[in-house]
Amino acid sequence: MISLVVATLLLAGAWGCGVPTTPPLISRVVGGTDAVPHSWPWQVSLQYLRNGEWRHTCGGSLIASNWVMTAAHCISKDKTYQVVLGKQNLRASEPGSVAIEIAPGNLFVHEKWNPILVALGYDIALIRLASPVALISEIELGCIPTAGSVLSNHYPCYITGWGRLYTDGPIADNLQQALLPVVDHETCSKLDWWGFGVRKTMVCAGGDGIVAGCNGDSGGPLNCQAADGSWEVHGIASFVSSLGCNAKKKPTVFTRVSAYNDWIAQIMANN
Repeated sequence: MISLVVATLLLAGAWGCGVPTTPPLISRVVGGTDAVPHSWPWQVSLQYLRNGEWRHTCGGSLIASNWVMTAAHCISKDKTYQVVLGKQNLRASEPGSVAIEIAPGNLFVHEKWNPILVALGYDIALIRLASPVALISEIELGCIPTAGSVLSNHYPCYITGWGRLYTDGPIADNLQQALLPVVDHETCSKLDWWGFGVRKTMVCAGGDGIVAGCNGDSGGPLNCQAADGSWEVHGIASFVSSLGCNAKKKPTVFTRVSAYNDWIAQIMANN
């Protein structure tokens, strides 16, 4: 059954996962910028209900027509959630966007996730949608990288999300994108970087003290372009430094998706 799910994911790739109808405007300029609307169409806003109002809390990635991938730390058992797809501006009413409320039984957090011991990893969760969403130009699938694949140092990737524009700053209205080159494990695990705080099941990106993920970007993708031109979700935004979002030598740490292919396949096959 697991092999069937893997085959389904590969089939999605054959139909163009990671190849947005509206290509992103790729820039090597330092700093976050507004993304071209719907150029990262697998990007999801995970929202929770508070005082009758839906509020953005995390990002996520649509990896199958009825499955969203996010971070385990984004999920709380005492909250009601919805996922919103096809969005550019969180405050605007936009054609093509879809909001889907999530039943508590459709939230799947990795069984080894421990919020007290974040450095152990396993910061990954899957959300099953009640029914498959229609794939249109505003809503498309992100690709899952090959199991075990590890990107080289300085590999150019892009973080996307509606997180805070800077430490303690406001949440972004428009979807943001920023270049975050990969920092290999050998560098990121140096004592003056993250030291023992990072494992090989994680991927570091950024660390220049200027650009980083921030609160609200959690759970969202680290998008990296493959040799064939398609975009793969290599990371799930997990944590930043307590010194602030842009601390030098403290790159944004992501769950490395390619370390969890089997877990993803198992959850999808069994649910």
